Amino acid sequence: MLSFDNAAVSIKDLTKTFGDHTVLKNLNFDIPRNKIVTILGFSGAGKSTLLKHILGLLQPTSGTISVLGKDLSHMDRMELREFRRHFGMLFQYAALFDSFTAIENVAFPLREFTKLTNKEILEKSAGLLDSVGIDPISHHKLPSELSGGMRKRVGLGRALALGPDIMLYDEPTTGLDPITTNMVNELIVSTSMQYADRGMTSIIISHDVKATLRISDYIAFLHQGMIEEYLPASEFHNSTNKLVQEFINL
Repeated sequence: MLSFDNAAVSIKDLTKTFGDHTVLKNLNFDIPRNKIVTILGFSGAGKSTLLKHILGLLQPTSGTISVLGKDLSHMDRMELREFRRHFGMLFQYAALFDSFTAIENVAFPLREFTKLTNKEILEKSAGLLDSVGIDPISHHKLPSELSGGMRKRVGLGRALALGPDIMLYDEPTTGLDPITTNMVNELIVSTSMQYADRGMTSIIISHDVKATLRISDYIAFLHQGMIEEYLPASEFHNSTNKLVQEFINL
């Protein structure tokens, strides 16, 4: 299994059970800084549960998970809330506030977590929207007035508002047409490159093999709560693991 010095996320002997059901089974793997790492797997493999552990929303039944050198199991609720400022999250359907305009959506975390003035917040929010390709005319549109691709861009702008060290993408292309899917994947790559000097790490939960092979640096294949394979993306297609090949050839 791959391991990395100074990893962004380090998972050791992680097991999670709910009652009699074990969802994650003795996971051991690292996610390197400043790379795009995708976690692939069939539905029910445990991908979302793993993501919630990385965010500190769930605690392991046993084992540990360290993020940016901090053991999340040793943090209380307030410490975890503050620590989550290190994360940006692009949800599956962007999860924008319906009654907020695009710029108000991006401004929300800045109002919640910073002491910037209203002018500074609006200037920074406008800059973030510009950086993800939202034209000024659309800054004051409601989500219902935006296309699916534009909503994703606004969601990414909001996720980047606090300058995260780790960007999390939960099935970012689900339900999108092929053109918009390509746009979102290109946006993930360009965002990673844009923030490379900060060492930002991108973690993607996905089932889209084609896109994953094209945009990822590393791919972990999760099956029934276990990491079956973890390889550089350039090697993943040639994996000799039968489950991986079955997944790739679906």
